[in-house]
Amino acid sequence: MVSLTYPAEKRFQRFIPLDSGDFIYPEDRGPDYTIIEISMFEGRSEEAKRVLITELFARIRAEAGIDPHSVEITITETPKANWGIRGQVATDLALGYSVEV
Repeated sequence: MVSLTYPAEKRFQRFIPLDSGDFIYPEDRGPDYTIIEISMFEGRSEEAKRVLITELFARIRAEAGIDPHSVEITITETPKANWGIRGQVATDLALGYSVEV
């Protein structure tokens, strides 16, 4: 995403499909209802997060045909000290990219 200047090789997705009987959604949203949860290190500016959310809404509409009204996006930021990656605490890693954007 342009808003985060995040390297392509560091982008990961996890999809959790639900059977229709297990999929509960608000009446005004419908079966296209989609929740996007983003976990990332703290440090991005409010403007970078605004650009990310706006870009996601636009792409979801253009590429998946889902109306933004049926999409909810949440961003959870945590300190690097709360992440364990590749056998280390993230504060000890050289990330190769900046989170202060």
